Amino acid sequence: MALITTDEQEALRDVMRGFLRKYSKESDVRTVMDGGSGYDAEAWRTAAEQIGVQGLAIPEEMGGGGYGFDELAIVMEEAGRTLYPAPLLSTAVLATSTLLAVGGPHAADLLARIAAGELIATLAVAEAKLHWDPDDITTAAEKSDGWAVSGTKPYVLDGAQAGVILVAARTAAGVSLFAVESHADGLTIKSLESMDRTRCMAAVSFDGTPAVLLGDDGSGWQTLREVYDRALVALACEQAGGAQAVLEMTVEYLNVRQQFGRPIGSFQAIKHRCADLLVEVESARSAAAYASTAVAAGSDDASVAASIAKVYCSQAFYHVAAESIQMHGGIGFTWEHPAHLYFKRAKSSEALFGWPAEHRDRIAKLIGLV
Repeated sequence: MALITTDEQEALRDVMRGFLRKYSKESDVRTVMDGGSGYDAEAWRTAAEQIGVQGLAIPEEMGGGGYGFDELAIVMEEAGRTLYPAPLLSTAVLATSTLLAVGGPHAADLLARIAAGELIATLAVAEAKLHWDPDDITTAAEKSDGWAVSGTKPYVLDGAQAGVILVAARTAAGVSLFAVESHADGLTIKSLESMDRTRCMAAVSFDGTPAVLLGDDGSGWQTLREVYDRALVALACEQAGGAQAVLEMTVEYLNVRQQFGRPIGSFQAIKHRCADLLVEVESARSAAAYASTAVAAGSDDASVAASIAKVYCSQAFYHVAAESIQMHGGIGFTWEHPAHLYFKRAKSSEALFGWPAEHRDRIAKLIGLV
């Protein structure tokens, strides 16, 4: 989702949109929501085998596509348009970005399994706070014969679906990163019921759980700072795609619904509201696109751009989704209407990785206002 996309990137968008038309229709999303697994295994395998979505940003020598963050951002935007219910954000963004940053043989093996579509992985960082803060990490790791992790991560994205959980834990040297297999001793995973059932969350507890150190002991937070920006931008792209889809769905309804012998979309008051929403959606896409470009290029302002995108895209998606319910009238207030699926996703995404208010504080600190 760069500011200026190439023909190849637009071709990727078309391919991804075609895949989602087949595997992420509203009926598919509701089937996954009611199924309990959290994702469609067949669609997940197809995404890996035919498109290589999971390995898009993984180097070719590890079985991936060898593309960059801009291409991954396009995939996230398209996934957001259909509320694609799959561990895409956790595996292709959080886990992959972390493993690429730390390097090493074990990380390379995990990346190869992700690229092949064999492994779902996630990253567990936050504890008491929703945003990532080194002072928030109380989960501890100690070394005897090997490393063992103890503590609790109360909100882990796709924690129950993951075969490997990457954990931020504190050692004597500082915050470090570890890989924990889902079948490891002392690991307890409890799926959480949340407002947005298209996105799975779990509480994960570790009790002397065997783990493999990733990277250097004590260097974890340096890696997580970079991964955090990527997570924020990927989420912002997803939010921008969702906001665009909601607006299109709403305008289509306004041109069909008749009142007083004419489409309600022809009324001036409705036109003005739609025009305001269009400005918000386009501004959100611009914020996400700039942040994507900044992160991909490693720009000095990448962290500021990432938080700005998170703030604006969160607010735009939520406002558009709320307005969509209003404009759909009586039908929009029924639970069966798709507007509610987008509204719940918008609200949950607003909190994921930190509320907008927390990112305003982060922006102020980054630019030296406080």
